[in-house]
Amino acid sequence: MIPATASSPLPASSGPRSTDTVAPLADLFRLLGDPTRLRIVLACVDGRRAVGAIAGELNLSPSLVSHHLRLLRAARIVRAQRQGKQVFYLAADSHISAMLAGMLEHVAEPARDDALDLP
Repeated sequence: MIPATASSPLPASSGPRSTDTVAPLADLFRLLGDPTRLRIVLACVDGRRAVGAIAGELNLSPSLVSHHLRLLRAARIVRAQRQGKQVFYLAADSHISAMLAGMLEHVAEPARDDALDLP
């Protein structure tokens, strides 16, 4: 087991990485690996949005946005809130928002040369 450190913020109690935990995590990253879906999720992190607003903001068709939202909702990445006849989507919880914020921060960092100094 890898203890939590500054370079490894995983909880010490996370235990061995079994297929039961790794497979769903890989599925989550696979869903977020699609640029269109990632853009949709990022729009939902900023606040609740209707399908039409997301489609307009991202210059996508509402049917394409709906299709991706259905997949993202099934994976518990976004959640829906109905208000009358309108359905609004937002990031499912603070875990999703924090993960994306951390990853955006990571890609914004300047590249470092962390190559090992081998003899």
